[in-house]
Amino acid sequence: MSIIANKKAFHDYFIEEKFEAGVSLQGWEVKAIRAGRANIKESYVVVRSGEVFLFGMHITPLPEASTHVSPDPVRTRKLLLHANQISKLIGQVERAGFTLMPLDLHYQHGRIKVEIGLAKGKKQHDKREVEKERDWDREKARMMRVKV
Repeated sequence: MSIIANKKAFHDYFIEEKFEAGVSLQGWEVKAIRAGRANIKESYVVVRSGEVFLFGMHITPLPEASTHVSPDPVRTRKLLLHANQISKLIGQVERAGFTLMPLDLHYQHGRIKVEIGLAKGKKQHDKREVEKERDWDREKARMMRVKV
């Protein structure tokens, strides 16, 4: 079940491969995410010293859930991946010029997971081409409905 999706990532990047990662969260963050107070639009993923981190994900704290801690809404959160997945990501990001983008925040078996994508940036003409294809597909579907 999806919590929040990063639609802007699909608009700005070609997504080559997707990975699912766990997120290291604090208790108040889990409560706030379950209340729907998370935003991943401006976030990005970085690989540092063999570990993967999520920067810029904003989680607005609930006033009743975070009374005993001082919450930091945009703190750096560690992503939990297998070692072979991390090594594959390191190779792709450093050699092939890919970027890591968070695509989706969702639940899986009661746990909060993030789907990250191995992405390559789109140029402006690529974005226009995708939009033209989408419009043409919509127009074809409209014509098929009218004929039937």
